[in-house]
Amino acid sequence: MKKIELKFENEEGKTVTLSLDNPVEPVDPQLVNTAMDTIIAQNAIFSSGGNLVAKKSARIVERNVTDITL
Repeated sequence: MKKIELKFENEEGKTVTLSLDNPVEPVDPQLVNTAMDTIIAQNAIFSSGGNLVAKKSARIVERNVTDITL
């Protein structure tokens, strides 16, 4: 399963990660950048360390799970 992780900095300088399943690929960096700017501008997410104040990074994460028959 793939996820997109959007990493922000909050008012305390800590990293806050917003993780969303099944990102649209190929990823449009400009669209991700605009979405992150909008999240910050609208105070759409509140963390225990305060509002989000800056973008840190964004990445696609893929996790593979294989069940083992016992």
